[in-house]
Amino acid sequence: MKFLKNLSIIILAATASVGCKKLDLAPTDRFSDLTFWTIDANVYSALYNNYSLMYNSSLFFYNESLSDNAYSSTGDYNLIASGQATASTAKFQSDWAYYYSTIKSCNIFLANIDKNTTLSADVKARMKAETRFIRAFEQFNLTKWYGDVPLVDHDLTPDEAKQIARSPKQTVVQFVVNELDSVAAILPSQDQLPVSENGRITNGAALALEARVLLYQGDRMADVVSVCEKLMNDQSTYGHYSLAANYSDLFSNPSVNKTNTESMLSLQYVPTVRTWSDLWDFVPRSVGGRVSSMAPTQELVNSYIMLNGKAINDPGSGYDENNPYVNRDPRLTATVVYDGYKWVNADGSIKTIYIKPGSDPDRSAPDEYNPASQSSSPTGYYWRKYFDPTALANFVSGNNIHLIRYAEILLDYAEAKNSLGQMDETVWDKTIKLLRQRAGFTDPGALDYPGNTDMTDIIRTERRAEFAMESLRTDDIRRWKIAENVMNGYAHGARFGDPSIDNGYIRVQKRQFNPGRDYLWPIPSSEISLDNKLTQNPGYN
Repeated sequence: MKFLKNLSIIILAATASVGCKKLDLAPTDRFSDLTFWTIDANVYSALYNNYSLMYNSSLFFYNESLSDNAYSSTGDYNLIASGQATASTAKFQSDWAYYYSTIKSCNIFLANIDKNTTLSADVKARMKAETRFIRAFEQFNLTKWYGDVPLVDHDLTPDEAKQIARSPKQTVVQFVVNELDSVAAILPSQDQLPVSENGRITNGAALALEARVLLYQGDRMADVVSVCEKLMNDQSTYGHYSLAANYSDLFSNPSVNKTNTESMLSLQYVPTVRTWSDLWDFVPRSVGGRVSSMAPTQELVNSYIMLNGKAINDPGSGYDENNPYVNRDPRLTATVVYDGYKWVNADGSIKTIYIKPGSDPDRSAPDEYNPASQSSSPTGYYWRKYFDPTALANFVSGNNIHLIRYAEILLDYAEAKNSLGQMDETVWDKTIKLLRQRAGFTDPGALDYPGNTDMTDIIRTERRAEFAMESLRTDDIRRWKIAENVMNGYAHGARFGDPSIDNGYIRVQKRQFNPGRDYLWPIPSSEISLDNKLTQNPGYN
């Protein structure tokens, strides 16, 4: 889209007036804070800068390894998943700084945009709403990870930044919800966007984020239902959202990835202008991968149900441990590369991926599991999801990364209705049944409402399959308070190990999760040293 071509980050001229004889006299040879905002193009550049700061591909993908879906040997992700992180671990500091620097950029924008007198009031109101959305998104991420955090609703002076205390999480959450409610009344719907503005934040995106925020609180399920029903039923106000016809196309088909009815909020990329290349370290080497820096776990693979709707360990499921990838949820093949996988290349040719040791006819065996290798997968699995057949060398992709999809609204709604004791066939048919039909299920055992049964595990399993490699699993196990169960003990890989140990499933990493400490990240030690009003979370020195 056209507006993305201006997403290069600009440097705001907040200090450009140094050297002027009078503080109110603007230089004539460069922009200053007195003149920068008077130029329409500069205001747009500042807005697009905030869009570019909202989130990034590394956070999106690698946070998956902090769940039972994936393993990463990469630095701090390894430390955190194994329970060895401390308040000085760099990721805690870098994420904190990332979110607050974006908030600062948003606050600078909001404090200065009205210096512009040539843009219309409506245009500026929309820009402010978009920026407030981005700020709310950052505040939500902060409180999600750190709990009580400083609530920054204006551009802090240096002295203020050294004396700001943590606000209660409940206060931060309510601020976020109020902001999203407010901006939803200002922003246009997706249906109202011209093609040139595809990807800009809409009122539907505001409500979708609000649904996620409310869902994560656990005690506001009636509010979740209300928000979701607006998006599901009031299309004239919030836009016509629906599931894309093909699951894989959402991530891999550039035309569908860019323009579809399911994406509600996406990181926008443009080939050769703004790109990402994380998949280079996720895919098999035989198809161009470099190393395997994050790999799916056996636990994720095991979670995909059979085509008849049964879990692999259910009686009558038909699961064969010696032929484990047949008759499974089609989203498994769309997401994970396993031994014998038929990899479809960009030109339509098919390459078999050999991962089991000793199975590759090619003597170099680049993809085979080898515990002594630093490039082959440590779990015996690779990723397929988000493969871009039009990517440049080294998997440099201009495809969008979806932060919120309409599929999430359907599963938020199902979870909330179930929590309220209101799950029934009607709810099932317009949520889980739709998702499974789209995935490719046809067996009535998978599609029909299961009736009087515990729906909690079914809904959670559906979320896991639908959103694998999209970071939501990490959020889910933390908000459901099951991380202490699924993140303690070994993460496993494929059945290529010693048959006398864990039935041959590779022990990849010994994980530890302390429920008294690890549901919150520590406030970075460096931040506490700068602000004497900051206090530390329990369990961290």
